Amino acid sequence: MTIRLPTELVAAGLAPADALADLARVAERYAVAITPEIAALIDRANPHDPIARQFVPDVAELAVAPGERADPIGDDAHAPVAGIVHRYPDRVLLKLVNVCAVYCRFCFRREMVGPGKQMLSAAQLDAALGYIAANPAIWEMIFTGGDPLVLSARRLAEVMRRVAAIDHVKIVRLHTRLPVVSPDKITPALVRALKASAKTTYVALHANHPRELTGAVRAACARLIDAGIAMVSQSVLLRGVNDDAATLEALMRAFVECRIKPYYLHHADMAPGTAHFRTTIAQGQALMRALRGRVSGLAQPTYVLDIPGGHGKVPVGPGYLDMCGDAGAVVEDVKGKRHNYP
Repeated sequence: MTIRLPTELVAAGLAPADALADLARVAERYAVAITPEIAALIDRANPHDPIARQFVPDVAELAVAPGERADPIGDDAHAPVAGIVHRYPDRVLLKLVNVCAVYCRFCFRREMVGPGKQMLSAAQLDAALGYIAANPAIWEMIFTGGDPLVLSARRLAEVMRRVAAIDHVKIVRLHTRLPVVSPDKITPALVRALKASAKTTYVALHANHPRELTGAVRAACARLIDAGIAMVSQSVLLRGVNDDAATLEALMRAFVECRIKPYYLHHADMAPGTAHFRTTIAQGQALMRALRGRVSGLAQPTYVLDIPGGHGKVPVGPGYLDMCGDAGAVVEDVKGKRHNYP
């Protein structure tokens, strides 16, 4: 049974009894949900367990640091109709739901998701799909939320049927945690629901630590991939979870072993109450340099930053090239040695 209440956290051994009052204050502001699969992964003997850190609430979430904001990547600035974010000309986000199977403590949409947050009404979904149909430059639809895969296979199949009727949309991408946090819900019916005629479907899987990719999770991903659905990964660089080269290496190798292409490593966004998760950009760049020397190109994600205020996502990985005008360039190799290039 999914853990949702502070008292359930204490009863499950995920928090001490003397933290109950603080946990209640956090839960009053931000949603809590930990599935049985995630609870089983948590090492209760380790006070710094990286799985617990992602999902068990912490009183530090009530401290808002300078620069943090309720809408850190500026979704609202690019929302022409309810449920749509149209930041780039050729793609849109469609927020189908505002709930998740679990709630990550670092979530950049934490002010917008949780129990009681409304999903799109039938009229709003009509308007959102109508907006997409009326904009022929839109080539890719990205289902997000919340987690779109918490919907039933029937509901997802109906939405995909309607998307199939929009000729200029060629790519459908769904962002999800569900295969990690509740792998048994990746049923044959749900897999079938994600496919649409004349569309290519991608599933972007969010995982941040190699321990999340259990045998059951790998089997759930295989059900998607074997059905012809391509998968990419998204991870967030998190202090105390994956901010060391060995953990990132193991995570990226695990993705590739699962036939999931590492896609993005996100610098943690400026969401309220998340300062205890953020590294510096310089630390992230150093980790990407280390990763470049440890794993092949197949296992290299792009380190990206969403510029606060809605200005878009940009790569912020380390540079290896210094231009020297007419003399050419100086190139740095993965060991830090510099070489002239004419």
